[in-house]
Amino acid sequence: MKFIELSGITLCRIVHPSEIQQHELEAAGVHAESVVRVNEQGDIELRRRHGWDVIGGLLGDYEHRIKTATGFDWV
Repeated sequence: MKFIELSGITLCRIVHPSEIQQHELEAAGVHAESVVRVNEQGDIELRRRHGWDVIGGLLGDYEHRIKTATGFDWV
């Protein structure tokens, strides 16, 4: 499966309120310096100490938003 990695602060900038609320990201453990990744289906995963946890998902034009915000492509 391919992903784009980004920081927690970048994720917070691109997430729409209809997808996941800011307080939900914080409750899941997302902070400015967190490492997160999004797969091609829009699933958001948070890097934990011993692995990755799915914490939500993106909708709509998330591919364009992620690529624009990070400059990265799916890998």
